[in-house]
Amino acid sequence: MTTSPADPPTSTGRGGQGLKLLAVTACPTGIAHTYMAAEKLAQTARSLGHEIKVETQGSIGAENVLSDNDVRDADGVIIAADKDVDRSRFVGKKVLVVGVAEGIRHPEQLIKRVQSAPVYGGEPGNGAGGGAAAASGGGGTGGGKERSVAYKALMNGVSYMIPFVVVGGLLIAISLAVGGHPTPEGLKIAPGSFWEDVNNIGAIGFQLMVPILSGYIAYAIGDRPALVPGMIGGWIATHGELYGMKDASAGFIGGIVTGFLAGYLVVWIKKVKVPRFAQPIMPIIVIPIAATTALGLFFVYVLGKPISWVFTHLTGWLSGMTGTSAIVLGAILGLMIAFDMGGPVNKTAFLFGSGLIASGNQTVMGMCAAAIPVMPLGQGLATLIRRHLYSEQERETGMAALFMGLFGISEGAIPFAAARPAQVIPANMLGGAVAGALAGMAGVADAVPHGGPIVAVLGAVDGVPMFFVAVVIGAVVTALTTVALVDVAERRKSGARVGAGGGAGGGAEVMADADAVVTVGGASLVVEEAGVAEPVTEPVVAGPVVAESVVAGVGAGAGAAAGGASRTAVAVAPVPGATAAPGQGSDGEAVETDGVEIDGNDVSGDGQGADGDGDSDDSAPSAEVLSGYLTEQTVKTQLDADGKEAAIREMAELVAGTGKVADVGELVRVALVREAQGTTGLGEEIAIPHAKTDAVTAPVVGFARSADGIDWGSLDGTLAKLVFMISVPEAAAGDEHLRILALLSRKLMDADFRARLQGAEDKAAILRVLGEIR
Repeated sequence: MTTSPADPPTSTGRGGQGLKLLAVTACPTGIAHTYMAAEKLAQTARSLGHEIKVETQGSIGAENVLSDNDVRDADGVIIAADKDVDRSRFVGKKVLVVGVAEGIRHPEQLIKRVQSAPVYGGEPGNGAGGGAAAASGGGGTGGGKERSVAYKALMNGVSYMIPFVVVGGLLIAISLAVGGHPTPEGLKIAPGSFWEDVNNIGAIGFQLMVPILSGYIAYAIGDRPALVPGMIGGWIATHGELYGMKDASAGFIGGIVTGFLAGYLVVWIKKVKVPRFAQPIMPIIVIPIAATTALGLFFVYVLGKPISWVFTHLTGWLSGMTGTSAIVLGAILGLMIAFDMGGPVNKTAFLFGSGLIASGNQTVMGMCAAAIPVMPLGQGLATLIRRHLYSEQERETGMAALFMGLFGISEGAIPFAAARPAQVIPANMLGGAVAGALAGMAGVADAVPHGGPIVAVLGAVDGVPMFFVAVVIGAVVTALTTVALVDVAERRKSGARVGAGGGAGGGAEVMADADAVVTVGGASLVVEEAGVAEPVTEPVVAGPVVAESVVAGVGAGAGAAAGGASRTAVAVAPVPGATAAPGQGSDGEAVETDGVEIDGNDVSGDGQGADGDGDSDDSAPSAEVLSGYLTEQTVKTQLDADGKEAAIREMAELVAGTGKVADVGELVRVALVREAQGTTGLGEEIAIPHAKTDAVTAPVVGFARSADGIDWGSLDGTLAKLVFMISVPEAAAGDEHLRILALLSRKLMDADFRARLQGAEDKAAILRVLGEIR
């Protein structure tokens, strides 16, 4: 999708003198959020009499890219993004930096604020710089800004690291599976063979993994000057020989540390006032050299010593435990193996076990070998058990982690540990301890210094059945613990949001992986890529909102905007279909949404019919509604039910008439489970219950009205009179649901549209009204 500049204003509009504005919108997943913010900014600028061109950095790349001429003529630049956006091209321009949700919710305020925003690249420390500084310079924000910047930086690093983990890990796993054979030194590939070359290529991916993580954490905080110190710092963290560790390193945890140190060090250096003649060379020469040198020496001489000390003393401590209980020793080794996955603690346990093989004690390595695959297998399994907790990218990484776990490559779990350390690392350690203890109890032995099922398949393990039992139980414990800890954390967050939002000025909370935020009257609807949404509370004072990581929560958040209605959020399960960008039909043609076509041309929508008077043409044939998922067969003019559960059952029976529902009872059960997590009543007399279950054989959408209204638990207290039910199979995939949901939700913002939908006389009239959603 592209959003072109609005047509030149014919008058000064409400905003006074017409301005030439630019905007860039982006979100971590780059699906709906990105394009919705672009549309809202374009609509609002046009209504205020301004010109605007919006560049979207979505999942399919940058579109409607801003040219040098655009920048030269611009009066100001709005960056509404929840990921890093290169701002070097906007030097000398007023730049306002906010979260992408602000572009959707408060576009008019952003257009006003950009007129007084600081000039980027002007006086150092003016707040218009990259990273954390930009966040403050782009307009005031409430408490929690640093936490939000830190989260965004961490997610930026993880997102760039994941391809290196997947590519490197899979290449190593394939080369070991096809060309590897067990030796006393571990699984080896014949020198000079084709598979050795494949293995070497994969090893390069692993070597770059942590530097990439560190570099892009730093980049998100300190902008481009922080990239080099971050990457070099990450390289130092993974090469222990640089600070006295021959066989181990600080691992990915060290890379996270160097990333944040590099980013904030660059931010601090930027604040140093320098003569004007030196300013051009600061970001490309002075800052990178100074930050890289300072960070590198700090890690080698300050951080490296304690890490080396820990490694040495852990080895000595383990040596003194060889005579203790095998169960206790196995649990301790499992805890260590799972803690930092390649870091000093992990390497201490691994080298301790492998070192005892030569002395004839293979049981210690057997404990380690059982614990090694538990982390990637457990985290991959967690993405299958609770798919809605994870983004599409995380689910794909989970599948790769499962494959890597089979070959004893524990690094497959690193992206999950980096993204959610408080939940994932304890879960990994518990599963590793269980696997190690079970292997120790059973006397499992491993003759090669390697782990995972691959060593058992190749005949290097003694006690194969109990080895697999230990691995499977450990992985299941890790998966279940991860899911449980994430749920507990999110329930606490949800409870805090409800409490904080009760009074005026409730804090701002925006969901991390949300792809779409749409407002229906007084309620906000947040849709994630995985089809799950979270409660949203809206702040009283407008300011940058940076998305924070959350997963499916329980309950609904309440926010008290000044004089505004409470807000809640629901999730809508994906409706697969022909892949289409938001705002496009399944046939790829541009469609109208709120007066702006996806191709950038202005139209006069706003809920009006073709004749422009707001009334639909009854003589016109009804168009396909919601890509054909909603038909006359799935429309009911009046519900008989007077309660939520009965209404859901009635809706399920309605859509079952299409033959697309194999088990009505299971569909009802899944929909009610979703309601228990948080009401799907949006307010404004609207409810959108939904279910994602294999009880449905194909996507189907139902609609019904209630004359008296049904208590759906909406936060604004209104009874639901317009009910949409969306049902899709478990394996549903694609982006069509995002387009449908965005179009539906936008249209429901129009009070006149809702009134006409409520007043339609029969099914045909209802379908004609709903046919306007296109």
